[in-house]
Amino acid sequence: MKEKLSGKQRELLVKTAETVFIILVSFIFCYFDILGSFEKLVTDRLYQRPRGINNKIKIIAIDNQTLREYGNMGTWSRQMYADVINSLSDYPDVIVMDLLLTGSMDEAGDKALRDACAASGRVISGSYINYSRVYKYREDGTGYIDNFNIETIDQPIMSGSCATGFVNALPDSDGVLRSALLTSSHDGEELYSLSYKAYKMYCEKNGITEAAPELRNGRMNIQYAGRPGNYEIVPLCNILSGDIDPRVFSGCIVVIGAYATGLYDQYAVPNSSELMFGCEIHANIIQALIDKKYPVVADRMTASLMFAFTAGLIFLLFRRMRPGLSITLMAVIVAGFAAAVMAINNAGLRLPFIYFPLSAVAVCALSIIHSYISASAERKKISDTFKKYVAPQVVEEITKSGGYSISLGGESREIAVLFVDIRGFTPMSENLSPEQVVDILNSYLELTTNSIFNNGGTLDKFIGDATMAVFNAPFDLDDYVFKAVKTALDIVAGGDAIESKFLEKYGRSVGFGVGVNCGRAVVGNIGCSFRMDYTAIGDTVNTAARLEANAKRGQVLISESVYEKVKDRVTAEPIGAIPLKGKSKEVFVYSLTGLAEEKTAAEETSD
Repeated sequence: MKEKLSGKQRELLVKTAETVFIILVSFIFCYFDILGSFEKLVTDRLYQRPRGINNKIKIIAIDNQTLREYGNMGTWSRQMYADVINSLSDYPDVIVMDLLLTGSMDEAGDKALRDACAASGRVISGSYINYSRVYKYREDGTGYIDNFNIETIDQPIMSGSCATGFVNALPDSDGVLRSALLTSSHDGEELYSLSYKAYKMYCEKNGITEAAPELRNGRMNIQYAGRPGNYEIVPLCNILSGDIDPRVFSGCIVVIGAYATGLYDQYAVPNSSELMFGCEIHANIIQALIDKKYPVVADRMTASLMFAFTAGLIFLLFRRMRPGLSITLMAVIVAGFAAAVMAINNAGLRLPFIYFPLSAVAVCALSIIHSYISASAERKKISDTFKKYVAPQVVEEITKSGGYSISLGGESREIAVLFVDIRGFTPMSENLSPEQVVDILNSYLELTTNSIFNNGGTLDKFIGDATMAVFNAPFDLDDYVFKAVKTALDIVAGGDAIESKFLEKYGRSVGFGVGVNCGRAVVGNIGCSFRMDYTAIGDTVNTAARLEANAKRGQVLISESVYEKVKDRVTAEPIGAIPLKGKSKEVFVYSLTGLAEEKTAAEETSD
């Protein structure tokens, strides 16, 4: 036969299963980025915080003012751009033209622009890559993948006179531009973006060692330095009019680009609800390269495993804590994690954010639910255990407070003990059928139980046709000695009330003998781990049992210690000192006849 699992083994098995479940769910959510849209929303707010723009990066804007003065830019002669480049002279380190100046406008203007670019030696102009989508079958046979193939490249008219870089923007699926394509290749040639080419030229001009950002598929995550409108803007018309001294651009990177809504060069960015113009995006990319702020996204597998196992560990930790403490610790963990990932991001590594805090919150909630279920189960266990021998109101108090645990062991405390036994039960049972005996016995035991519970006592046990009860255990009971005495009188009175019923029904009746004592005794759960009883033991208990054994039918015998505590509230007849079995000394005993209130009422009636 297979051995049954012990309680601790079952608990360990359940805890292991729960922990594995937490780890698996946390891993799946993070690895497959199930909450990807929410993750982007949160990380945009968390990671994309303005850090201050570089004043050496300036924008010459083709803005509304310029368009009003010079008309539609599609009609401009390239001579205007040549004039801008010539006006800037050698003051800027790099002139970035975020424009697609393809196709000839007029021969003279095109030549002037080419000559100005060649003379400057510091101009970079935009090109555009035309892609086609190609579907390729995965090598592992799991399906098709999208692949982008370069078909053609649109080059500016001055491509032979200046450096060029592609201006393709590749927003995420939600339309937000979070990364920049810096490199690509075509026919064995390495191609660079406009921003990357500008950064390389700036480093070369200033003798700066160029840093190579870690790219994935040619992409770099953009750590935006500023929001829309943060970089210094100079209208292009002010350059042409000579209103701006070109020396303000000394040592700068100048980005020339569209800065009017109608020119359709705006994109959604992660650090603002406003759209950002393309020239500002180039400025941010260039500054990110200069500042070396291009965090690499952490390997998804590694991050997922790390978060998942950490979630499992904190689940085990939370399970051992009180709900209030686990909530506090959860808040500390989430706050600490947020601070840590922001610091790690600034150091160059971008971690997924929402999955670990969500796991921590879920784990905390699960541990609280688990604690609640466990507490409910414990209360039910206590209730099921105690309701068999404790008054309902006592059981309710135990389950409310949750302050009592079922375990082996006891305590010494002052209690009152009551024993009651049916007189004449054995000879009566010999002359009745088993069903009749059980009927009578159940009725009398129900009477004793109800009497005990009505007075707040604890039903210790049934001993055949006898009943044992204790008062003032397991919880303190006010006036417990008097309540024990009151219980004894209630039992006797109740026996008289139902005696006629069984006399008429079976021709038989029985009565009770009751004994009550008080004093110190050991009370608690006594037994073994799988079988225990709540009981009281000691001389106080033995004396109560001996008093009951000496009581006649319908008589309640109380000890002198009981009488001294209730003598002003009961009527009793002294019997004197009598020997009790097992006692070396005689015990002074009283026969209880009623309550003092009942005596007063009788006297008033006779008067």
